[in-house]
Amino acid sequence: MKIRVLGGGPGGLYTAILAKKRHPDWDVEVIERNGPSDTFGWGVVFSDETLGNFEVADPQSYHAITSAFVRWTDIDTFARGEVVRSTGHGFCGIARVRLLELMQERAESLGVTVRFNTEGAHTDFPDADLVVAADGINSRTRTALSDEFSPSITPGAAPFIWLGTDKKFDAFTFIFRENDHGTFQVHAYPFSDDRGTFIVETDEATFARAGLADKTTEQSVAYLEDLFRDDLDGARLLSNRSSWIRFRRVENARWHAGNVVLIGDAAHTAHFSIGSGTKLAMEDAIALVDALDASDSVPEALAAYEQARWVDAAKLQRTAKVSQRWFENAGLMFRSLEPLQLVASMMTRSKRVTHQNLRLRDPALVDRLDAWFADKAGAPADGAVPPPMFTPFSLRELRLENRVVVSPMCQYSAVDGTVGDHHLAHLGARALGGAGLVMTEMTNVSADARITPGCAGMYAPEHVDAWKRIVDFVHGGTRAKIGLQLGHAGPKGSTRLPWQAGADEALDDGWETIGPSAQRFRDCAPLPREMTRADMERVCEQHVRAARMAETAGFDALELHMAHGYLLSSFITPLSNRRRDDYGGSLENRMRFPLEVLEAVRGAWPAAKPLFVRISACDWVPGGIDATDAVAIARHLAERGADLIDVSSGQTSADARPEYGRMYQAPFANLIKHHVGIPVMAVGNIQGWDHINTIVASGRADLCALARPHLADPHLTLHAAAEQGWDIPWPEQYLAAKPRLG
Repeated sequence: MKIRVLGGGPGGLYTAILAKKRHPDWDVEVIERNGPSDTFGWGVVFSDETLGNFEVADPQSYHAITSAFVRWTDIDTFARGEVVRSTGHGFCGIARVRLLELMQERAESLGVTVRFNTEGAHTDFPDADLVVAADGINSRTRTALSDEFSPSITPGAAPFIWLGTDKKFDAFTFIFRENDHGTFQVHAYPFSDDRGTFIVETDEATFARAGLADKTTEQSVAYLEDLFRDDLDGARLLSNRSSWIRFRRVENARWHAGNVVLIGDAAHTAHFSIGSGTKLAMEDAIALVDALDASDSVPEALAAYEQARWVDAAKLQRTAKVSQRWFENAGLMFRSLEPLQLVASMMTRSKRVTHQNLRLRDPALVDRLDAWFADKAGAPADGAVPPPMFTPFSLRELRLENRVVVSPMCQYSAVDGTVGDHHLAHLGARALGGAGLVMTEMTNVSADARITPGCAGMYAPEHVDAWKRIVDFVHGGTRAKIGLQLGHAGPKGSTRLPWQAGADEALDDGWETIGPSAQRFRDCAPLPREMTRADMERVCEQHVRAARMAETAGFDALELHMAHGYLLSSFITPLSNRRRDDYGGSLENRMRFPLEVLEAVRGAWPAAKPLFVRISACDWVPGGIDATDAVAIARHLAERGADLIDVSSGQTSADARPEYGRMYQAPFANLIKHHVGIPVMAVGNIQGWDHINTIVASGRADLCALARPHLADPHLTLHAAAEQGWDIPWPEQYLAAKPRLG
């Protein structure tokens, strides 16, 4: 087989090494436009986990490379005059130039031809069986075949510069520094006995105020040496063709076309804060050569390679994207969090490391974090430190025993809006299960505000009595509090029950629906009538009436539903609000009616009791609400009387394409909490107690709402306490089943 590799970086060289090692008779050649040591960057870092893959693939190159490694297990964070050290991690660093030298030597020893200072394109090798495009983030091959690969290149928001230093670090080091221009953060690590990588990153506003766009590299280095003088201890910052750039996330719809295949940065990039592009490229090389060995033809091999690597690469890119967003907002985190919690937030930023995982690595650090968090939360100082989820939380005169919330879950089992035995059993069981707060399903403010005929209501006298029965049970038989979620379905109303044939379709004999504009939520949904000012006044009065009824029923908290494409949400998002009057257009105009409802309800709801608002922080549709809008929305709500923002996302458009994952909505809650300074509740694929501890201890949210986990286990909180060895009261009737602790 004749293989030509375009690009002599680690990915290209490793492909050649593995191919030639397994098949000495193959004709393998690497074409590199630069010289042998002409490389951008300073050091390369690998985790211990990554190295295991390399040892299996080629033990000889593995041992050569690892013999040149600098190893460390600690992560140091410098912030506000403190140094927080976390241990129990495994990292290795090597100079990029040295890595290339070792791989060049290994390739040449196997008979691979490496041609330096040579330009090459895929069209130069018409007789090659395979052309491997390892030509980097600026891949000429990808550009030339863009119609085949359909690349997407997304620039990041944070400028950074990749420097070296002659300071010797003994840990992965993060440094946060603030000056008159703003906040800068450093990612630094050693790669030899006398050199380290020193990446400086900042936000766009700070970058502009510092005038760095107009400075030469030498001037930027001087500026940064002065800023980090105390951290460098007299050492220098070194540049190697360094310049201020923005990370670019590269994705491709396909990775192969004909006999050409993309690997490494040409195919996909992952932000440097989560893993090196070198790791990705070398793992691509392993998968590609494995596929060539296992396949009968090159086309079959390339399809198998893409299938084998696609999921892993997509997962890493998604994780890296979350990490990238954290660092793009690192200045906000630095200003909002104390150093210990800043470290917790940073360490768990990508969700690959959780509170429990960090405990396994560094139990002393997590013990210190938990004690600090418990003290801040006002937990009893009796010597025992609770897990973060079991610390109390107070808002106005409401005090919750823990941070666990049973999320609103529509049961579609009411009769003419009246809840019954099913709702008593459903909510009562979860209150008995130990949650601090139980939220009702969306309860509608009028009969024509319902989603389906089975939805709950709070608009008739019998509704108050039915709800009071449930509230009295929760208050009399459990330690939980209970809140009512009020809403109006708007454009999503008058549809069939979800388990009926034609779910989400319009009822044959349904009621008139209303919305900000005459626009269906989906093709099968009813066409809403555009609301008049009289409609708005009527709906506002219905919310006020329902709030007063909720007080009569004895609820502890109230939540207004302004999410998921229901009426108030449909005003907020531009996807459904197409009005041309004062209630459409700008965000301020689109917020006008929801804020009128909020102010009216706050005036009718007791001052001693908190008022929550649930929002969709992202529409997941181009042109819709995004995270920046969500912060502005939350700020408006806080100014008008909201005590807490319940941060959900999506469900505002049938075209939404959410980026699902563990705790996938928590980053939105985190931004709102720290930008606006208001308590928040996180929701969205929070799977259990480890996730709850992670979110609240790291300062991402104050409460965590779980839906499906509570459907599977009504006693989730009791079980979580037992699994963590924490003693909480059980219902007297269930004491026989309480695990013995200690």
